[in-house]
Amino acid sequence: MVAVVSAPTNLGLRPPVRGSVPGTAKAPEALREAGLHRLLHARGAVDGGIVLPGRYVDDDGRRPPGMVRNQAALVDHARRLAHRLFEIRESGEAPLVLGGDCSLVIGAGLASRVGGGGGLVHIDGHTDFRHPGNSDAVASVAGEDLAAAIGLHLPELSDIDGLAPYFSPGQTAHVGCRYADPHADELRGIIGLVVPADDVILHGGARAAARVRAVEGLERGYWIQVDVDVLDPAHMPAVDSPDPGGLSPDELIGLLAALAPHAWGAAVTVFDPDLDPDGVHARTVVDVVAEGLGELGSAAGD
Repeated sequence: MVAVVSAPTNLGLRPPVRGSVPGTAKAPEALREAGLHRLLHARGAVDGGIVLPGRYVDDDGRRPPGMVRNQAALVDHARRLAHRLFEIRESGEAPLVLGGDCSLVIGAGLASRVGGGGGLVHIDGHTDFRHPGNSDAVASVAGEDLAAAIGLHLPELSDIDGLAPYFSPGQTAHVGCRYADPHADELRGIIGLVVPADDVILHGGARAAARVRAVEGLERGYWIQVDVDVLDPAHMPAVDSPDPGGLSPDELIGLLAALAPHAWGAAVTVFDPDLDPDGVHARTVVDVVAEGLGELGSAAGD
């Protein structure tokens, strides 16, 4: 059974303009308004509640060196989200987290480490692999979440409560980056598998999913992190960093539908309702989630 959790955080994103607030915090309720909860509940999903973030602060120019924006609030939210996900997993349900930005993978990683482990399937239009070892511009965890998840970010983020790495690099797969991603080559040498978007477009989502599940360790289950900017901007422009060359909704649905039954949980992130004033792109996300993740956890443990 799926338990739907709202986690409306925007703490890991840069502000759209100086002094403003990213709109991803509005995503869970925008998706509710577009009918997602009705569809999921009709299939037997239950309400997993809400994990509220702390206040977003645009602290550029005032943040001490060696810290990311909203660091203390982000760590606090990760701990509280992890507690909720652990409880849901222990109850035998599969958490489906509606974000929010993709810093949510830290909370999922903490829950994974204390709740029985598992791998990570990171589906994103970018590798999100910026970290202190390859960049002097570390600041926004939503562009650095994969690095944090496998233990390569600042220890304050990647080693919360001494639990690094949250996911073993060898049991981590990334799907969906563009070939021009600046960190793709580095990532290929560190994690179990990297599948660019072009490969999914050429060969289909089911084949990509089979490659993912063949990674050693992932056959025992995994967390799915889906950033909707994996979709091409022609289909999903309502994200903070749209890049051409992404998937179609049907391609993403095919990928997710093949992966979801064997996952213990998933998160869907980075949809920004502020960039979707008429709600048309919310309906695209609703279709992807309902059709792609509707069987989340149904075969976990098989």
